[in-house]
Amino acid sequence: MTDKPSVRHFWHTFRYKNGCNIDFNHSKKHNKMNIKPLADRVLVLPAPAEEKVGGIIIPDTAKEKPLRGKIIAAGNGTKDEQMVLKEGDVVLYGKYAGTEIELDGEKYLIMRQSDVLAVIE
Repeated sequence: MTDKPSVRHFWHTFRYKNGCNIDFNHSKKHNKMNIKPLADRVLVLPAPAEEKVGGIIIPDTAKEKPLRGKIIAAGNGTKDEQMVLKEGDVVLYGKYAGTEIELDGEKYLIMRQSDVLAVIE
């Protein structure tokens, strides 16, 4: 038998010496974002599109855009209109509302408060 360190031991030693801090938790959590919308804008995480309808699998090309989502961040409002929406609200919005942006591989919408049609309670 040889006294070679195991691969696991090597990795842990390398990780701690070189400051590599890797999170092996692959569940997506939406922590505090580094984006703060300005004025009356909100950052929305769209709900995933439905994959099946009554046992029939819908192809990507036939899926409709989701019309609901969760607010991840909100601006402070304007001097004429206060911000009514807050982080964590589930909202309905128009089909063509907002601008799509991609952060860390996740797609978000940034839109004005007036583009939101309703809050789901």
